[in-house]
Amino acid sequence: MSETLAGKRVPDVVFHTRRDDEWVDVGTEQVFAGKTVVVFALPGAFTPTCSSSHVPRYNQLAPLFRKHGVDEIVCLSVNDTFVMNEWQAEQGADNLLFLPDGNGEFTRAMGMLVPKSELGFGERSWRYSMLVRDGVVEKAFVEAREPGDPFAVSDADTMLAYLAPDAAKPVDATVFTREGCAYCTRAKGLMRDAGIEFEELVLNRDYSERTLRAVADATTVPQVFVNGEHIGGSEALETWLQARKAA
Repeated sequence: MSETLAGKRVPDVVFHTRRDDEWVDVGTEQVFAGKTVVVFALPGAFTPTCSSSHVPRYNQLAPLFRKHGVDEIVCLSVNDTFVMNEWQAEQGADNLLFLPDGNGEFTRAMGMLVPKSELGFGERSWRYSMLVRDGVVEKAFVEAREPGDPFAVSDADTMLAYLAPDAAKPVDATVFTREGCAYCTRAKGLMRDAGIEFEELVLNRDYSERTLRAVADATTVPQVFVNGEHIGGSEALETWLQARKAA
């Protein structure tokens, strides 16, 4: 199977999708013609690496990809449309287009169909990503043909680095809060004013006080974390944001 995909035209196939309880056939032309498309293909819906890393990061970085000229980001797998629809809903991946290659026609024509019978999967897609302009592959990142399920080059960050090497990536931020906490409200406002997206975890809904002590060595909220760094409460956050702005 060829690993040299650059210059190859994507195959002319029909993806059988299900929308609003009706069958909708989507052709290759509809997806790729006149567009810049990022495709990432993976072995299977609901599988560990695909669900924990591959899909979430592409979904998170989708606005950056679009800012740099990408019209569509496609997640492709040799699964049927019912499975792909449920997986997309479970992932909350509304920034992506999930395409079911149930018969493996697209994957086979790309030279990326591999046997996974030892896992009971039958034939599935090898893990890879590619940047496609008007139906022609400009750049592809294909995982090394090694045992298992390598995941080193087909990730969203590698593709973004190729497409826009100077693009500033969004930070990963989490705010531990509790209901009715004025300081928590202030911290969230500071984050929003700074344009920083964050995940909010609420006491006794998403975590316990024991978790807060274990993670932040604290018993008060809010507690803010950014890119693995413990920032602290609302006052510490304000100081951190001022320093960040001045840098």
